[in-house]
This record gives sequence, C-alpha cells and structure tokens, in this order.
Amino acid sequence: MNNVSIRTLSECKNKGEKFSVLTAYDATFSQLVSSAGIEVILVGDSLGMVCQGKDSTLPVTMAEMEYHTRCVAQGNEGSLIMADMPFMSYSTLEQGQANAALLMQAGANMVKVEGDDWLVPLVECLARQGVPVCAHLGLTPQAVNKLGGYRVQGRDDAKAHAMIEHSKALAEAGADCILLECVPSSLGKAITAAVDVPVIGIGAGSDTDAQVLVVYDMLGLNAGHIPKFVKNFMIDGRTPQQAIAAYGEEVKAGKFPSSEHEFS
Repeated sequence: MNNVSIRTLSECKNKGEKFSVLTAYDATFSQLVSSAGIEVILVGDSLGMVCQGKDSTLPVTMAEMEYHTRCVAQGNEGSLIMADMPFMSYSTLEQGQANAALLMQAGANMVKVEGDDWLVPLVECLARQGVPVCAHLGLTPQAVNKLGGYRVQGRDDAKAHAMIEHSKALAEAGADCILLECVPSSLGKAITAAVDVPVIGIGAGSDTDAQVLVVYDMLGLNAGHIPKFVKNFMIDGRTPQQAIAAYGEEVKAGKFPSSEHEFS
C-alpha cells in the first residue's frame, strides 16, 4: 500500500469509495493493520480501557499518547496515523497547539479532538500551522460524565440539526474529516452528505464514508460488554491477519455495518 494521506481520504470520498480505520496501540498491531491495507490507524485514548483496564478514557495522559503513537509509528507500513488528543489536553489554544505538536512529532499524521463548534478556533489554528484535524462528534467518550453515560446521541430533531450544523462549521474551519460515534444511521447519512470532508462512523450507519472499530473488539478479544456496532471477524478459523483483511474488504464493499449494527 502506498502511503495514505489526507488527500487519499478526500479522493475516496469524491469517488464514492469507502475506506477503513482500526485502532492500534503498539508496533505489532500497527504492522498487522497496515499490512492488511487498512487506510487509517487510530491511536485511540481507548487504550485507557482496553490496555490499562480503566473504566473510561479520562485517565489517559499526553505522555501515554505520545508513547503509544511512537510505538505505532514504528510498526506502520503506510497507513495514515491519527492520534487522539486526550482529556483536557486542548482546553486552551496554546495547550492544544503544544500538545498537537507533541503527537505529530511522535509520528502522527493527524490529531483527533472531541467536541462541537467550540472547537472551531482550535481547528482553524491547527489548520494554519499544517496540522490535519479529525473532529469527533456524537458520543464523545471524554464527556461521558456530562452525557450521563455511553448513550446514543442526536435522536431528537433539535440535537440532530445542531450536530449537522456543528459538523459543517468544523469542516469549514479546516477539519480534514469528521468522526461520528453512536448516532442514528439517518443522521450519519445526513452529515456525510452535508460536508465535503470524509466522515468516519462507529455506530453511525452504513452511509458514512468510512468505518472504525477498536481492533480488540473486531478480533473478539473483548470479554466485557459488546457494543451493538461491533462485529467479530474472527470466525471460520480466520487468523488475526485474515480477520483484519476481511474487515477492510467488508467496509469497502459496503457489507459492514449491516442493519443489526445500526441505531435508529
């Protein structure tokens, strides 16, 4: 696979071709994911839950995100690396700039931030300085305490309309892609049509431009609660390499997610 860039992702959207995203937190999984042709690796602050055993992403620090981003960069074979800005690491413009620089210097090609249109000044600032940004809307795990739990977002008309407008504002500010988590499939479709940048979904329906899953989930390694949007690809005697490749193929073909993985 040739090195994937934000231009690659934009071309996929323009051509109507779907692309796939998986998390990785170390060099071994980075190599497995990238060698299978997965376009984007997300170094997610989900590592707090799946690697550290915490009950949320909030305890994850910048130092830990830097460390895991460096590990992923070591094993990467051409995927675009997106790294999460952890909880409260971008509460001011100055803090956001400094921490985004640390992740980019650690090997990220894009940073991801959670929020809505209050992020516009930060997105504009980072875009001016050459830092690609993914804006994460819908269920934003860093705000789990404010949201009252891990709940589907945007089900009523007013909140759905607001999310569409926030997505448009962030794209216009310079966000290079939007990530939607746990929203009704109809809202995922509406936002994908409303913005010119690629939209990545997780529990956001099949009409988004791309899909993302936690690699441990899609390999059936999650012993706890299995979210509705997760599919176990470790079936029929597949190896991890085959399962990851199958995930990418099903996303590209529009076979995953199916209706059983969507919210209404």
